[in-house]
Amino acid sequence: MITIKPKKGDLLIAEPSIIGDSSFNRSIVLLADHTPEGSIGFILNKPLDYTIQDLIPELKANFKIYNGGPVEQDNLYFIHKVPELIPNSIEISLGIYWGGDFDKVAELIANNELQENNIRFFLGYSGWDANQLDEELKTNSWVVSENIYKKAIIEKDYQFFWKEKMVELGGEYSIWSNAPEDPSAN
Repeated sequence: MITIKPKKGDLLIAEPSIIGDSSFNRSIVLLADHTPEGSIGFILNKPLDYTIQDLIPELKANFKIYNGGPVEQDNLYFIHKVPELIPNSIEISLGIYWGGDFDKVAELIANNELQENNIRFFLGYSGWDANQLDEELKTNSWVVSENIYKKAIIEKDYQFFWKEKMVELGGEYSIWSNAPEDPSAN
């Protein structure tokens, strides 16, 4: 399949062919950065069984935590759409921002001034060295898609996201949309 060249803010949709890759099977990754030196992204549709309060007990909130990827899974990262509230944020694109002042985030959560539909937390991230993502694209591990959701991607329901993207891609992909997650268990 011919795909667009990836750029910051695009989505990487895992090809059905990477079934068995426990990190990326049926993943949708938001590219937070893409340069000749490498790429960084966050898996949007892999929630963990943790909330922000499980990781930081002082924060009395039940914001979900997602598996951002296999790199540095002991670190907490976040994307958001409220740069006016969170200083030192870095724009990814289309009104989506990465990181910023975590003390301010904690204060906003404590004061009920930050809602879960404005921020998404991740343990770890997805990372590719220079040319690694290009090689994976050549081997059809990913389909690159524009982020048509813009900043609303943060609110996107994760449960059927990959299936929706398979249907949108059409053709042979729509067949995969109904396949079991682990075909060997069928």
